[in-house]
Amino acid sequence: MEKKLKIVGFLCNWCSYAGADLAGISRYQYPANIRIIRVPCSGRVNPLLILKCFQEGADGVLVSGCHPGECHYKEGNYYARRRMLMFKNLLDYFGIDKRRFNMSWVSASEGAKWADIVKKVVEDVMAASQEKTDL
Repeated sequence: MEKKLKIVGFLCNWCSYAGADLAGISRYQYPANIRIIRVPCSGRVNPLLILKCFQEGADGVLVSGCHPGECHYKEGNYYARRRMLMFKNLLDYFGIDKRRFNMSWVSASEGAKWADIVKKVVEDVMAASQEKTDL
């Protein structure tokens, strides 16, 4: 029996959450493995919160925000981009496969892109978990 993956998604209220909402309204098909948490801005996602998700059993985490230069809070996504890049480099230190963490930029009008990103994230996390069980 195949394991049902648990993926946590932190989505910016202004863009990515609206893009996910558009994907639902437009009936784009994507895996139901993701559990969405709406945040005011991707820049507000603390890397310790992501680590806590992994500690609590999440198979993968996705942080998604506005495209750079289009942040509702002007610079929030720039902070998120820098912070998450550094965090991703530390994942090996924590013993977490880098494929289990993803960052994306999705605007409110990109419902199809949101569906594609979720599919890719699920594939990446599945591949990482398959390798872990094959060892």
